[in-house]
Amino acid sequence: MIPVRRLPRMSSRFPSYSLLLAATLLLVLIALPRVALGQGQATFNAEPIRSGKRSNRPFDAKFVDIAQEAGLDVRFVYGSNTQKKYIVEANGGGVAFIDYDNDGWLDIFVSNGSSLDGAPPGATSRLYHNDRRGRFEDVSEAAGVKRAGWGAAVCGGDYNNDGFTDLFVSYWGVNSLYRNRGDGTFADVAAAAGVAGPSDEWTSGCTFLDYDHDGQLDLFVSQYQKFDIRTAPRPGKSATCEWKGMPVFCGPRGLPWGGVTLYHNEGNGVFRDASDKTGIHDIHPVYAFTPVAADFDGDGWIDIYVACDTTPNLLFMNNGDGTFSDFGTETGLAFNEHGFEQGGMGIGIGDFNQDGHFDMVKTNFAGDYPNVYANEGDGFFQDIVVMAGLAVNPQVVGWGIELADLDNDGWQDVFQVDGHVYPSLDHQDKVSERFRQPNIVYRNLGKGKFEDVTDLAGPGLKVKKSSRGSAFGDFDNDGDIDVVVMNMGDTPSLFRNDLNNDNHWVRVQLQGVKSNRSAIGAVVTVEAGAIKLADAVVSQSSYASFSDLRLFFGLGKEDRVKKITVRWPNGEQEIFPGAAADRTLLLVEGSGETRAAKVEPVGQ
Repeated sequence: MIPVRRLPRMSSRFPSYSLLLAATLLLVLIALPRVALGQGQATFNAEPIRSGKRSNRPFDAKFVDIAQEAGLDVRFVYGSNTQKKYIVEANGGGVAFIDYDNDGWLDIFVSNGSSLDGAPPGATSRLYHNDRRGRFEDVSEAAGVKRAGWGAAVCGGDYNNDGFTDLFVSYWGVNSLYRNRGDGTFADVAAAAGVAGPSDEWTSGCTFLDYDHDGQLDLFVSQYQKFDIRTAPRPGKSATCEWKGMPVFCGPRGLPWGGVTLYHNEGNGVFRDASDKTGIHDIHPVYAFTPVAADFDGDGWIDIYVACDTTPNLLFMNNGDGTFSDFGTETGLAFNEHGFEQGGMGIGIGDFNQDGHFDMVKTNFAGDYPNVYANEGDGFFQDIVVMAGLAVNPQVVGWGIELADLDNDGWQDVFQVDGHVYPSLDHQDKVSERFRQPNIVYRNLGKGKFEDVTDLAGPGLKVKKSSRGSAFGDFDNDGDIDVVVMNMGDTPSLFRNDLNNDNHWVRVQLQGVKSNRSAIGAVVTVEAGAIKLADAVVSQSSYASFSDLRLFFGLGKEDRVKKITVRWPNGEQEIFPGAAADRTLLLVEGSGETRAAKVEPVGQ
């Protein structure tokens, strides 16, 4: 691909910013009747696009919610369950699949919120240990991660390269950096490490990344806004405190902007604010949510995309010299096709069309379509949401989303979790939307086409809740992708995938040596038969959540991998020999050897 640092070529497609601005303003004037600019949210009146004829193919992935029987009993508290007075009560938080004890079985971490009167009993973050029999034990107290507060995002990575995954958890308030001691316990070292942030800051997203190839994980965080409950207006007090004529909590429009911060890992357990030095602060005002760090232009340097709410999205392209430049507008990722800001929430990354370039899906507020960004391979993206078939459900507020092969056929599907922000919708008839909304599954048909198969995806998809964060991984090690979901005012969902077919799969676990130990930023390409699949190791995706660092590839009927190519986070490429399918493969940087990863057996 063409590195974005070659600005003359990129600029040739955008001859002047004046022309770009003029075109954008013209589109705004044309489309003004379709959007309510006076409301607090970027919301449209998009109509569902009728889907084409169903393929009538069976969908073999069936999701069953086993959270209750699995012991996930924490109840999420984010203010009132009946009326949200302030925006801080509405956004919820993220969840994580993390193997914190390196036994090969995914454990679960969830953040939690609070109420305006203080956290009620039990409203804390939780860590659940996987007992390898389908149940999880609450070890939060013993592990040292049971914290109350207005939790938001969670991301993971081994920032000190000691072989154990650490967690960063963001808050409205000071943040937590949980250093994994390797003995089942964590120490909150955020203040000592320099990443706690101000006590009045609302940190809404986070991701670890190695932006300068020094083998140490740096930390990028996004801030939603400078929220102050003492000065925030009450529902209905201005035009930005209404939605479709109803008084609702105010914002984000009309409230102080947020921003972004990049911390450089100094290698001694301390991070330094490098935002000004790297150019990260040189952006327009934003209400920033989920960041995803990956190499989007294929130049060997990790970039950062940020989904923003009611402000243009950000794409920080890595210049390879320790600095970044925002090319969100030029690459087609900042606005929708009409030049409007959208209410961006979550991001999923993958290669849904098998062309070797990383595509994205992004969720938005109700009355709008999600985005399906096809990577054209030269640093530019095209939103193909209508053609792709994901413009059929504009009535939902989308949050967590991911590109994941749910039925192991070799094609990445879409799992999207939804939920409105206004609980009062369940008790009025002025609009058709409801607070509790269905989650959605889209099956990948190939050639950039998807179809809604929610009705075929099992009983877990029939229950409506108001969901936010979601994390993806195979918690029961049975060879398919499961999902854990955060639900407002409710307990989590744990969607076990009861896949019923004979498709094969392979899971790839990377271990960096010269690169960061977690291999965050690595790109993996798996070849099996005629199939060539690519994926990236990321620290945060979906909505404010952390999924399994091991990459999962469905192989269809192919029972053996021919070879695996890894481009490590430092830009170096390594080819590993093939192996039999249906197992987890451990690839250690520099070894050139493919071997089976150690997984402790059930019951041990």
